[in-house]
Amino acid sequence: MQLRALLHSRIVLILGVAVSVLVPVLTLPRLPAVSPWPVVLGLLPWILGKYVPCPLRWRALTEPALSRRWHLRAYAESELLGLLTPGHVGADVWRIHRLTGTGLGRGDALMSVGADRLVGAIGLAVFVGFAGTALPSGMLLIAIGVAVLALAALVVVSRVRPGLLPRRQALPRPRQLLHALVLSTAYQLSIAGLLLGTVAATGHELSPLALLGAFGASQIAGAVPGPNGASPRDGALVVALVALGVPWTAAAAAVAVKAAVAWLPALTLGGVSLFLTRRATRRTALAVPA
Repeated sequence: MQLRALLHSRIVLILGVAVSVLVPVLTLPRLPAVSPWPVVLGLLPWILGKYVPCPLRWRALTEPALSRRWHLRAYAESELLGLLTPGHVGADVWRIHRLTGTGLGRGDALMSVGADRLVGAIGLAVFVGFAGTALPSGMLLIAIGVAVLALAALVVVSRVRPGLLPRRQALPRPRQLLHALVLSTAYQLSIAGLLLGTVAATGHELSPLALLGAFGASQIAGAVPGPNGASPRDGALVVALVALGVPWTAAAAAVAVKAAVAWLPALTLGGVSLFLTRRATRRTALAVPA
C-alpha cells in the first residue's frame, strides 16, 4: 500500500516533473556543442508516428466501428493524461473511460486497451530483435509470459465470474494482429528518429540500430512506474546510451530532451482535444432536460 501511495503521490509527480525540467537545464550548458535542429528533425516524424499509427493500431484491435477521428482524438487526450501520471497509467484509464462512454462494456474496453499494450510490447521486441541485439529476447519472453498469465486469468474468470468477460471476440484475428504489428513498426521507426535527433543534438552520433537496441533494453525497466523524464525507464536508457559510448552528461541530456519534447504535442493535440471533448460533454449534459 505504501508503494502504491508513493507512485500516485502528487508530490512524487511534481518532483518527477521538476527533475525532467532541471536535467536538461543543468546538463545542456555543460556540453561543448548543442544544436536544436536534430531534435526538430527527429521530433516531426515522431509526432506523426505517435499520434497516427499508434491510435490506428488501437483501432485495429478494437471491435466497435468507431471512426479513425475518434481514436486519434481519444489517443491524443490519453497521452496528455499519461504524461501527468506515473507509469503512464492515466493514458490507459482514459482510453477505457472513453470506450465505455460509447456504450462498450467494461470488459471489452479492458480487452481493447490491454491487447493494444501487448501488441505494442511484442512489436517493439520483434522490431528491436531485427536490429541485431539479443537483449529484446528478454522483452519477448516477458510479453509471452504476460500473454500466458492473461490467458490463465481469462480461463479462471470465465469459470468464476463469466459476467466480467468481454461480450465480443476476446482475441484479435490474425489479420487484425498483422495490421497492428505493421503500425507498431512504423511507430518504432519514429522512435529511432527521435533518439537519433536528441543524441545528435548533444554532438554525438550512434548507429540507428544500436540506439533502437538501447531503447528496447530500457523498456524492461518500464515495469517499475515513474514520472515522465524521471522514471526507471529513462534511467535505464541513460545507462544503455553510456554503454554505447555516449558520455554521462550527454546521455542524460539526450534522454531529458526526449522526455521534455513529448509535452509539446501532448499539450497541443491532447490538450485541445480534451478541452473540446469536455465542452461537448458539458453541452450535451445541459441539453438533456432534468
